Amino acid sequence: MDDGLNLLNIILLAIAVGVFLKLRSVLGRRTGHERPPYDPYSDTGTGNDKVVTLPKRPRDGAARDRVVDAAGDPFAMGGTAPNRWRGIAEPDSDLAAKLDSVAAADRDFDGEAFLHGARQAYEMIVTAFAEGDRGTLRPLLSEDVYKSFEGAISQREKDGLTVDQSFIGIDKATIADADATGSRVRVTVAFSSKITSCTKNADSVAIEGDPVTVRQVNVVWTFERDAKSRDPNWQLVATGAAA
Repeated sequence: MDDGLNLLNIILLAIAVGVFLKLRSVLGRRTGHERPPYDPYSDTGTGNDKVVTLPKRPRDGAARDRVVDAAGDPFAMGGTAPNRWRGIAEPDSDLAAKLDSVAAADRDFDGEAFLHGARQAYEMIVTAFAEGDRGTLRPLLSEDVYKSFEGAISQREKDGLTVDQSFIGIDKATIADADATGSRVRVTVAFSSKITSCTKNADSVAIEGDPVTVRQVNVVWTFERDAKSRDPNWQLVATGAAA
């Protein structure tokens, strides 16, 4: 009787050990190649530290203003909430419809985040142009705009002129227009800012402007990016005076 119990215990123990080893081989072994938990909001790109990258959509932000489609994708264009562009465009307005078309082409587009990045880009570009900083300007501007800016800087240097400028701040930045053509998306921003600016000759004599008087500057700038590109950065493609 005891021999039978001992044999049964041995068999049960062997089965238990076998199950443990099997589970360990499947679940408990680390190979050193495990992937971390997937984070759809992590930034895996290297990028250029002088390029203004518009902030990515927040973890819970975009879902507030977009409707989950039948496939369960909260960022798919299955529909929009009435207040999607709140504070940016009036509901059912022409601008709201244009922004919808931009968001349809670029699912990462967020109006508030875009404006935040556009304000940063505006200050960087205005300051870099005054300082003749081509390195900062180059990645922020399209080819045509860069040629125009670089040409003005080169002429200024040739004439022995320098710009003494202080960027005081941006009073207002609003989206004035938007467009999507294929994968190319464009957004136009109206900026109202304050600066002091003075152009000096080689003898440091002011020949234009005033280093003390604050000027109100009103312009409209258009930014563009390719929604199919993995590069999230926008470039300035057009500039003009505000109407």
